[in-house]
Amino acid sequence: MKKKDVHVPIEEIQRQKDFLNRISAINTQFYLQNERRRTACTRTYGCQQNENDTEKIRGMLEEAGYKFTDDENIADLVIYNTCAVRENAEMKVFGRLGILKHIKEKKPDMLIGLCGCMAQQEHIAEKISKTYSHVDMIFGTHALYKLPEILYSAITDKKRMIDIDVSDGTIAENLPVKRENTSKAWVSIMYGCNNFCSYCIVPYVRGRERSRMPEDIICEINDLVKNGCTEVTLLGQNVNSYGKDLHLDIDFSDLLKMVDQIEGIKRIRFMTSHPKDFGDKLIETMASCSKICRQLHLPFQAGSNKVLKDMNRNYTKEEYLQKIAKVKKAIPDISLSTDIIVGYPTETNEDFEDTIDVVKAVEFDSIFSFIYSRRTGTPAAKLDFVLSEKEIQRNFNRLLDVQNAISKKKNDEYVGKIAEVLVDGVSKNDKDTLSGRTDSAKIVNFKGDLSLAGKYVKVRITDAHTWSLNGELV
Repeated sequence: MKKKDVHVPIEEIQRQKDFLNRISAINTQFYLQNERRRTACTRTYGCQQNENDTEKIRGMLEEAGYKFTDDENIADLVIYNTCAVRENAEMKVFGRLGILKHIKEKKPDMLIGLCGCMAQQEHIAEKISKTYSHVDMIFGTHALYKLPEILYSAITDKKRMIDIDVSDGTIAENLPVKRENTSKAWVSIMYGCNNFCSYCIVPYVRGRERSRMPEDIICEINDLVKNGCTEVTLLGQNVNSYGKDLHLDIDFSDLLKMVDQIEGIKRIRFMTSHPKDFGDKLIETMASCSKICRQLHLPFQAGSNKVLKDMNRNYTKEEYLQKIAKVKKAIPDISLSTDIIVGYPTETNEDFEDTIDVVKAVEFDSIFSFIYSRRTGTPAAKLDFVLSEKEIQRNFNRLLDVQNAISKKKNDEYVGKIAEVLVDGVSKNDKDTLSGRTDSAKIVNFKGDLSLAGKYVKVRITDAHTWSLNGELV
């Protein structure tokens, strides 16, 4: 049976670029009449994949003649790229949409767009359509490449545009991308997910797994190098599944080796790996390729085998720990991080103790922990909770206490050592301080000139905090 081609045809991409040219002409006319360029404000909620999608949105808007602002009050166009993984992210968006309503009352020509994973959910899109009538464009993850056409229709027809068609997903190559950071970049190698973890909405809003062709990935990275990029993070909901849907004899380890050969790339990161597909070949590749960072993010979500089964994770606590042991043996200086869900509906206090056991046994450098959030449309949403909210919050607080002590201990080991840091720029907490990351993804803050941004510098670590390190230039 012939494999279905999931790529958006070149002709369709060109058609969308024609819409960008038409919008650009409209914006040029606006500039001539008003002596100012139209401005766009984009905001991203959610994961790195959402961030990467927003970079494409900004790339398209830039070609359409927009300049950018962070202030919704002065923007002619506002687009929110949304997340559906947790309720908190959705509530933030609803709150922001309420604020935009008041802004638009004073600026009726303002256009507002909502896209991403929230918009791809039919019940959410319907709620926004009925309750937030001031939102002009609602389009899901599968319609991202159609933004030019959607925006052009919103401008010229002055009617609401909605595109949330259900799809297994496509791949749209050759979209313009606008990245803020030229020294490092996210590169999506695949989209969608086939795992259907019982708590997760991602397969329903992102579609099935579909891998980009390796030559397209390598071409994109080569172009990034030409523009000064030295660090890439390869993105996928489950990067270990890369290549399974292609007609080629290639897997994720093979792709990593190809990227490792690209001249000009100094660091390679990737996320996210699924433990059930994380095997010996990838461990060997990580250990043998000098450019792959000594860092691994491997979500285990819960320590109890019963809860893992309920979550449909397809591995056990023991299997996870065995894989971590192999990683530590092959790469002794590896930095480990993970995702943990506390309070899954079937989790008991005894089950939670298994999670604490894993945290103590592995000694992660950092964790991303969340209290379970019920997602409409997922199997887990129908389950009743075993624990009370008070018990779940108590367990969550205990997890943080245990991990914070481990993180501080791991960071203390860096004090007195010299680390190579890729400088990101000014620290978020102190405008007089620079911030960057080590190979192991540790955040390092130090005094230095902003001209060092995008460069690799040697920093002696002077003191450690729970989530970051302080140092001084060598």
